[in-house]
Amino acid sequence: MQPLSVNEYLRQHIRTVPDWPAPGVQFRDITPLLQDPKVFRVLIDAFVHRYMDKALRPDVVAGLDARGFILGAVVAYELNVGFVPIRKKGKLPFTTVEETYELEYGSATVELHTDAVKAGDRVLLIDDLIATGGTMMAGRKLLEKLGATVTEGAAIVDLPELGGSARLRESGLPLYTLVDFAGH
Repeated sequence: MQPLSVNEYLRQHIRTVPDWPAPGVQFRDITPLLQDPKVFRVLIDAFVHRYMDKALRPDVVAGLDARGFILGAVVAYELNVGFVPIRKKGKLPFTTVEETYELEYGSATVELHTDAVKAGDRVLLIDDLIATGGTMMAGRKLLEKLGATVTEGAAIVDLPELGGSARLRESGLPLYTLVDFAGH
């Protein structure tokens, strides 16, 4: 029996919850990746080892509300760089910039403190999953409003059939994902 790749190992620990939050949706639940200390370490190491490379190393890691906070904070800590949260509107106490984006039904707004990054900072933007790409695109726009450069978007899971990863790549944003659920 051949050993599993890191990607397959992580895939085996992602729970699929059928018909949640709506009928027909196959929800990809990443919480089992976080619950087991060995699996959590493999997950974080997969990101950290990539971004330790001098060419990819960020100055700052930005995490998208809310599961991007879990990943981003730990990755930033391991890389010895700062972490900044990109929050849903109304959650940050200081002066913010905001970006509104479209969802399947309606819209949402995310915010970032105006002093979260400096002009010229190289930022890794991280979230748990890429679906339509709207949240990551909005996060990128916020960071760029402040003069930072998003060097790469990263996520555990890509749902390519929803078009988000293609949309982000077409916009010029390089992406790194660990597991995709194409055709599911």
